[in-house]
Amino acid sequence: MDLARALGRVGYVVTRQTGSHVRLTLATEPQHHITIPAHQPLKVGTLAAILGAVAVRMGLDRVELLSRLKL
Repeated sequence: MDLARALGRVGYVVTRQTGSHVRLTLATEPQHHITIPAHQPLKVGTLAAILGAVAVRMGLDRVELLSRLKL
């Protein structure tokens, strides 16, 4: 859930949790939905894919996104 909390800093909110996955939504138009695993630790490839999708949606590179997320 640390990743969900960090994504909350850039506008994502938890919309639901089903089993071991959490669905987050960015409310700005057009909406963006992303599903992340709720377990810790995340695999490196999974984390990279999530951060990549969020960075593309926000028009940032990964370094800028990481600084905004304070990770």
